[in-house]
Amino acid sequence: MYKDLDNLLSAETSVDSWYDDGCMIASEILSEFSTEDWQELARKVLTKPLEWQKKLAYCLDSNCTNYELQILLSLLNIQDEELFVICIDTLRSYTTPESIKIIAENHIILKRVNELIPKSGVAVKKILEDFLVNIQQ
Repeated sequence: MYKDLDNLLSAETSVDSWYDDGCMIASEILSEFSTEDWQELARKVLTKPLEWQKKLAYCLDSNCTNYELQILLSLLNIQDEELFVICIDTLRSYTTPESIKIIAENHIILKRVNELIPKSGVAVKKILEDFLVNIQQ
């Protein structure tokens, strides 16, 4: 299944095509991942192109698994603001006490979110603020 996901995320698509169809297909593939698929994804995700990583981050909350959480946290270390915001947006769906604890204990993430809020547009600012509210509950 990992190879299917890799091929999908590597394919050249229009933005509309990705958000209309590609993301749903990727979520379906992710829902069928085995432990080995998740491990392979975790090993390779940081070696993939930025656009591939952005697509993945956008569709990772399909099951809110620990694998997905760890992959999103690893993607937050990449110095790209758009990828960071996509990851934060996805992390808003991680509402279990365990997930919230893991996220809240990562002070670097919280610092970066707080630094971005004042210089963000309305939509991004709302995502970032909602994220902070979610993890403070």
